[in-house]
Amino acid sequence: MSETIEKLLEAFAGESQANRKYLAFAKKADEEGIPQAAKLFRAAAEAETIHALNHLRIAGKIGTTLSNLDEAINGETYEFKTMYPEFIVIAEKEKNRAAEWSFNIANKVEEVHANLYKKLLTGLQANQVLPEIEYYVCKVCGNTVENSTPKKCAICGAPQTQFIKIE
Repeated sequence: MSETIEKLLEAFAGESQANRKYLAFAKKADEEGIPQAAKLFRAAAEAETIHALNHLRIAGKIGTTLSNLDEAINGETYEFKTMYPEFIVIAEKEKNRAAEWSFNIANKVEEVHANLYKKLLTGLQANQVLPEIEYYVCKVCGNTVENSTPKKCAICGAPQTQFIKIE
């Protein structure tokens, strides 16, 4: 890999993190009743997304939907089989219960994501007509479910009202 491609990917990671951080800052500004700060954070977050997507595209890291699904499956599988289990052990050792909780729920949801991606990829590879599926995400843990919301989140126990429909 060339140094330029490495730097594009490094910039992609930095811009992606800035986007998420600024959205968290916007949420906090909303909670504190400072809408102008929230609006500016959201504007900057959107700009960071544009930068990140440009970097990723120019680096040649956006493939076909089939290859993108395969990459997503590999990434999610690595997270729930390797990355998060290691992080959970460290959090347990350090007795950081909040981090342990965060790692545990993310670990469980990453497996859900891998399975959803596999299901879609299998259908595409079989040239099936894909059914129209609605997706809902738990605002507490990120659990992703198909077609309808459960009364209670299977991962974190949040009530049905904590699920949002993804358009």
